[in-house]
Amino acid sequence: MESVLPYVLAIVPTVGVGTLFYFVIKSILEGDRRERLAQAQWEAQHGGHAGSARRAETVPTQPDGTTPTGTTPTGMSQNGTTPQAPTKER
Repeated sequence: MESVLPYVLAIVPTVGVGTLFYFVIKSILEGDRRERLAQAQWEAQHGGHAGSARRAETVPTQPDGTTPTGTTPTGMSQNGTTPQAPTKER
């Protein structure tokens, strides 16, 4: 037994740090999960994604909902296609 004791005592700090690491990472992941759930509930209660309102405010629109180039704020034209580059008229 005396010959095994030094080896066990040498492993104890590694096991202790490993256990501490496990609980720290576990609490971080659980906290992130709870935060994502709370964010999703908040967005559901307040009517959608908060970031989309900010993006829509930064794109200038005309009264019919199109941008000055004839596209919607998401980059799609009114018929649902991606707008083409303007061509030069002769």
